[in-house]
Amino acid sequence: MLTPKYPPRDTAPAPTHAPTADALVPAPQAPAPVAPVANRPTIQLTPGSALALAAGGGAVVLVVGAVLVSLLLAVAVTGMSVAVVAVVLRSLLKDLDKDR
Repeated sequence: MLTPKYPPRDTAPAPTHAPTADALVPAPQAPAPVAPVANRPTIQLTPGSALALAAGGGAVVLVVGAVLVSLLLAVAVTGMSVAVVAVVLRSLLKDLDKDR
């Protein structure tokens, strides 16, 4: 079931003659057509647009940084609260064991 199935061997007869030297010379080819030039306008940055682009990039970096810092702060606050709850529960369980 999992064994590969190979196709049967080619039964074509072997060539009887060797290629001649003129068969090995490639025929001359026509030159390839040249692609037309695109009529799209190129983007030219003026000093004002470059400044706006830099300011926009800086704003994006600041916003992403603020989001990442707030996520890290949320994880830290959650970890601290879980640690405080664990200490309180431990002390409550310790007091329950002393009363026995």
